[in-house]
Amino acid sequence: MYRVCFVCTGNICRSPMAESVFRARVAEAGIDALVEVDSAGTGGWHEGDGADPRTVAVLEAAGYEQSHRARRFRASWFPGLDLVIALDAGHLRDLRALAPTPADAAKVRLLRSYDPAAKASDADVPDPYYGSLDGFEQCLELVEAASAGLLEAVREAVKEHTA
Repeated sequence: MYRVCFVCTGNICRSPMAESVFRARVAEAGIDALVEVDSAGTGGWHEGDGADPRTVAVLEAAGYEQSHRARRFRASWFPGLDLVIALDAGHLRDLRALAPTPADAAKVRLLRSYDPAAKASDADVPDPYYGSLDGFEQCLELVEAASAGLLEAVREAVKEHTA
């Protein structure tokens, strides 16, 4: 099993959105029996909570399923994960610092690095939490745009992983 974990700050907005979108892409590609997708937050403020209602509304309006309970990312998870996807540069930095080994740190990537249209200067998925529903809709657009490239990378990795 190839394991991917999306990580944002509180695990109620961006990372559960990315988890839902990518899980759908993996299922559409027919590799859901080979790829496990989940999410977590760098902080534990919302542990046990469901996704933000605005996240749920935007996902449902776009036809995505979600069933989510927030949790905090733990350094002890690194050995069981193949790819850790950070939603912004702050998460990337925090996760790499948390990684117990250089090999674990190398598993951490920015989500938008998989979007060929994203510029290096605009690599973050902005946090929509303190804004309006528009921010959540923009978040979904950015997540969807990066998902095709991420899916291709995961497909290749799964081929190598199962070979």
